[in-house]
Amino acid sequence: MSYTALYRKFRPDNFDEVKGQDHIVTTLKNQIKADRIGHAYLFCGTRGTGKTTIAKILAKAVNCENTKDGSPCNECPQCRAITAGASMNVIEIDAASNNGVDNIREIRDEVQYPPTEGRYKVYIIDEVHMLSIGAFNALLKTLEEPPSYVIFILATTEAHKIPVTILSRCQRYDFKRISIDVISDRLRELAEREQVNIEEKAVRYIAKAADGAMRDALSLMDQCIAFYLGETLTYDNVLEVLGAVDTTVFSDMLRCILADNTVGAIEKLDEVVMSGRDLSQFITDFTWYLRNLLLVMTSDDDAENIVDVTSERLAALKEEAAMTDADTLMRYIRILSELSNQMKFATSKRVLAEVAIVKLTKPMMENDISSLVGRISAIEKKIETGEFAKVVYEQPWNIAGPENAASDTVSTGNEQSVKKLDIAVPEDVQYVVNNWDKILRHFSGLEVAALKGARLCTKGDNTLIIQFTEGVSYTTMSEQERKDAIHDVIGKETGKDIKVDMKLLRNGEKPDYDFVEVLKNKINMENIELVEEDI
Repeated sequence: MSYTALYRKFRPDNFDEVKGQDHIVTTLKNQIKADRIGHAYLFCGTRGTGKTTIAKILAKAVNCENTKDGSPCNECPQCRAITAGASMNVIEIDAASNNGVDNIREIRDEVQYPPTEGRYKVYIIDEVHMLSIGAFNALLKTLEEPPSYVIFILATTEAHKIPVTILSRCQRYDFKRISIDVISDRLRELAEREQVNIEEKAVRYIAKAADGAMRDALSLMDQCIAFYLGETLTYDNVLEVLGAVDTTVFSDMLRCILADNTVGAIEKLDEVVMSGRDLSQFITDFTWYLRNLLLVMTSDDDAENIVDVTSERLAALKEEAAMTDADTLMRYIRILSELSNQMKFATSKRVLAEVAIVKLTKPMMENDISSLVGRISAIEKKIETGEFAKVVYEQPWNIAGPENAASDTVSTGNEQSVKKLDIAVPEDVQYVVNNWDKILRHFSGLEVAALKGARLCTKGDNTLIIQFTEGVSYTTMSEQERKDAIHDVIGKETGKDIKVDMKLLRNGEKPDYDFVEVLKNKINMENIELVEEDI
């Protein structure tokens, strides 16, 4: 006899053997015991969680002659025929390949005939979301009012694609992802029955790699057993077969990234590639590793309850959690998640992975807000280690006139130069007025909008008076912080200490002093380029 895959060989044949879906099993058993069987069921959930398996068990249970606590006996003729796939009362349809209107019309014609044996005819339509709109419409009436001897069981992984008119006619059951503990227990049980020696650490890794799908877990274990047939299945063996790497590689990679060691991180990636590991699997596992690290960082003393790792690995995660912060880890996870999606369709996966590594170690390459945290952290590190160069302020240019005297500088103990501004003369103030557009380029759009309608005047000394005709603009700019900002910008551009005063002109009120008209024809205020300040 040919070999049977583990997931087929050990498929549950009664409700008691189904793992991880107790909320559904209990409900269905109670319906069968109370004879309150529905006419249409919708089973939703991810792959490998037991939708088709429970559908077949339910089909046997409703036709079983000797049910036991709501489960089929698997001994009566009806149970045996359904198990062998020879029963005319259970019809399985794959909607992925039978999704047309004609296929549904055949079902509608067949339901008119009662079963020759047993109580119910059961139609199991798998991947029902693949049906066309016309097929769904053809199914509506039959699904709503089928004959008393017909039961429809619809299974899908994408319930959101099913029309609400279908959903409202079915009892919906959502299948959960199966936990790592439940999958591990099942794998150990089946390994004993198959007389296979397997390490506990290997069992846990296979369970985690299955991502909540029991069928995937059995397929992965079947693959590993076949590769190391007759040998003890170790953790390293599982990593070798699945193309994965040990968590110590992730730890080394993370430490290189945190140290901004681009070369070291690229070398680690090269080791992974040269060892024959699957690059996509490596990125997925590294993202999972960072997820565990983030949970350890944010869960205080309850980390062991939400992170499925050994005590030694948990201690290492706590050590690494103290080396970084949550915002940085979330940025890493975002970049790696984007990389994982890009690699699905890429021909040069290694190039994409290396670019992502450079992004992780060089946050200054990105301009989004999340990267600013990394850039600020890098600056803080340089300041703490004394690598941050002390910047000496240099006057970029002088707009106040060709004969300005050089300003004095005051030297401080930390070698920083602080500018000491000269007292301005009226000519300096006039020069600011004439070059007002250059001053405005230092401010944000809100401030420019408030200042562009203002009138500039002087009373013949070192004071620039900004007069507003609108109360909102005056209120906005008369805050001390903004006044100081204008004073500082003028001082930076001119090297002169020019006082700034502001006044609100009431309706019809004239300026107190001689008005200095800004040359409107020379400076088109509407075309001033708005420059946003760096955050």
